Amino acid sequence: MDFNDSPEEAEFRAEVRAWLAKNAPEGWRERMAAGQVQEVCKEWQRVKYDAGWACLSWPKEYGGQGLSPIKSVIWSQEESKVAPPSAAMLVVGLGMTGPMLMVHGTEEQKQTHLPPMARADIIWCQLFSEPAGGSDLAALRTRAVKDGDEWVVNGQKIWSSGAHQSDWAILVTRTDPTVPKHKGLTFFIVDMKTPGIEPRPIKQISGAAHFNEVYLTDVRIPDSNRISAVGNGWNVAMTLLMNERLAVGASGGAAGGGVSWDGLFELARSLEDDDGPLINNQAVREKLADWYVREAGVRNVNARTLSALSRGDTPGPESSIAKLIQGPQKQNMASYGMDLADMAGGISDPDLAVQRAAYPWTLLGAPAGRIAGGTDEIMRNIIAERVLGMPGDIRVDKDLPFNQIPTGGKAA
Repeated sequence: MDFNDSPEEAEFRAEVRAWLAKNAPEGWRERMAAGQVQEVCKEWQRVKYDAGWACLSWPKEYGGQGLSPIKSVIWSQEESKVAPPSAAMLVVGLGMTGPMLMVHGTEEQKQTHLPPMARADIIWCQLFSEPAGGSDLAALRTRAVKDGDEWVVNGQKIWSSGAHQSDWAILVTRTDPTVPKHKGLTFFIVDMKTPGIEPRPIKQISGAAHFNEVYLTDVRIPDSNRISAVGNGWNVAMTLLMNERLAVGASGGAAGGGVSWDGLFELARSLEDDDGPLINNQAVREKLADWYVREAGVRNVNARTLSALSRGDTPGPESSIAKLIQGPQKQNMASYGMDLADMAGGISDPDLAVQRAAYPWTLLGAPAGRIAGGTDEIMRNIIAERVLGMPGDIRVDKDLPFNQIPTGGKAA
């Protein structure tokens, strides 16, 4: 694969850099550190949309620009240097729901939901995981029962990022418990203002409350909000989850935030021990070199996957590689940065700490990135089975009707 720009690509990159130099928002890091993440990301998305730089590889009729895959990659490379990263609230829409709708949505659903999604006028969340169905998503128990032209939904979801601040949600439910668990699922989109939907934020170890429990009680969803055929929810969910792992891996790990390789490099340059700047320490340089190589590999994996996505292909299991690497790497870099800063590394007050306390706050938030979008263990299974072709785990319940799967000594 040739990573050098062609003359046309080099011209486009120069155009992107020139526009970003004039229009990238000022002070966005400080605003985000002060808790204005949503405001900053929505404002920047709208600036891009209005200027014709949002969702470059999406078709024009859906709010994009219809540009080539490589131009979308070039934009992302240059934007990441000077502008706000996508917050989780935008990733669910732009990185997951949008690509899923383009594959499985009706034309009316695409026309209705994609343009406002591209401009961040509508914020999306994900109603997937449940107390009894997280890593094993197909074990979910939220029921949807047909009632005329509507579906009545009852159940509970958990770990739903930003649900308390979102406008719409993607929802997977069980519509037929008499067939094997992967075959009885149906996928919907739902307005979060629908009566019967109750998000309850969950307090995290960092003190923040990004995640939610969401209770659904007699929620009525019109059949027009169903995505694909009844019973095809697992296939729709797999399209979305492949995009989710790409988005999470590209963004550095959900809820990880804060620490970057560039920031850690600057920290090592700025700090000294008895022998001089830490950047001259061989052990420090080896750590930085190892993490740089890993980040470069992730960027190249993501570039390939983004190209496939822009061609209309569904991202493959390779997107799990970036997701698996980035979560632990964020955690390890945060811990190492705290060690480099010695006793100052544990200061959590942004006004007093090095690099506005990015290291302790990232260390507290990083474990979420190793769970969101699939745990490390699930990612390793996917890579082993679907990338390397190794034998799969034995799944004794795979072909059993869902209502015959034992649970707690009783049938489901």
